[in-house]
Amino acid sequence: MTRNSFVFTSESVSEGHPDKVCDRISDAVLDAFIAEEPEARVACETFATTNRVVIGGEVGLSDKATLSKFMGQIDDIARACIKDIGYEQEKFHHQTVEVTNLLHEQSAHIAQGVNARDNKDEGAGDQGIMFGYATRETPELMPAPIQYSHAILRRLAEVRKSGAEPTLGPDAKSQLSMRYENGKPVAVTSLVLSTQHLDDKMTSEDVRDIVEPYIREILPQEWISSETKWHVNPTGKFVIGGPDGDAGLTGRKIIVDTYGGAAPHGGGAFSGKDPTKVDRSAAYAARYLAKNVVAAGLADKCTIQLSYAIGVAKPLSIYADTFGTSSVAPDVIERAIAHCLDLSPRGIREHLGLNKPIYQRTAAYGHFGRTPEADGGFSWEKTDLVEALQNAI
Repeated sequence: MTRNSFVFTSESVSEGHPDKVCDRISDAVLDAFIAEEPEARVACETFATTNRVVIGGEVGLSDKATLSKFMGQIDDIARACIKDIGYEQEKFHHQTVEVTNLLHEQSAHIAQGVNARDNKDEGAGDQGIMFGYATRETPELMPAPIQYSHAILRRLAEVRKSGAEPTLGPDAKSQLSMRYENGKPVAVTSLVLSTQHLDDKMTSEDVRDIVEPYIREILPQEWISSETKWHVNPTGKFVIGGPDGDAGLTGRKIIVDTYGGAAPHGGGAFSGKDPTKVDRSAAYAARYLAKNVVAAGLADKCTIQLSYAIGVAKPLSIYADTFGTSSVAPDVIERAIAHCLDLSPRGIREHLGLNKPIYQRTAAYGHFGRTPEADGGFSWEKTDLVEALQNAI
């Protein structure tokens, strides 16, 4: 039975978090390859620690000479990401960090299962399960705790980079606990904000004085009261941050990247993966479908699950759960989904326009709940399938 009154918590991390530095570099490499060749193959992983970045994985372009040329650009791509994020620390600086490139050509055995040939359609890049979710809690049809956790950190990054708050550092985390009544968020019961600061004389109280106005700017006024517990830099000083303070790795923030724990996750990370990898593209498609189901008025809350086998084009299963909020049976929604969208890897890529350099921007502040952009970014957030779904019911 679904509970209507409870407290639920989600967290976010900033673009300067060590794992997000790695996600950013991996997605920047992906964008560079896709900009050169829309159907490039990329599976790029990044590791970062004190004064060191290591990049590895598999890549593929149709022209071997061009591939060789791109291998020589990886160092510059990584440094540009680190510079834009804002790292100029003694032990993690975009100019002096050591970058090691271990990327190599994609396995022929993986390629034979994925590539289209003869009468065989393009197959999924791996087996797996992917989930999408949408809810009426926010205008973006996202769970409120994760959506507002992202928004707080994005705003702090804006004022840091603009120079309005020069004492803030790139590394930060937020966490919101929200009380729900009748299934709707009504209050923030506790708030955690830890942010790197560049002045080692600053106290937790000093940091709160800086960040509190921006937090109040983001959150609905009625959600914060005298009963809201604030924890700002609760351990005290936070000067050493980023990969110098804690090692980072691509793909370790999969719950931050999605729904903050409010929905299931299939386990596959997104960053650094080209759209033949259904870990990414099918998760985007599942979000697209769930959001359109809710936007169409077919349910107030919806989870979609898709499953795939490596080398097989069509999904093995489609599952919908509307938590008792739908105006039609979930199996009717499942059939409508299959009718309205070709869920093969090729069908997803073509419908959502995923063979574009649109991925670096997804690496921080969530892959979902974002605004669709004119160049195709966040196309999976569009609600242009509403009419088709309504007609298919």
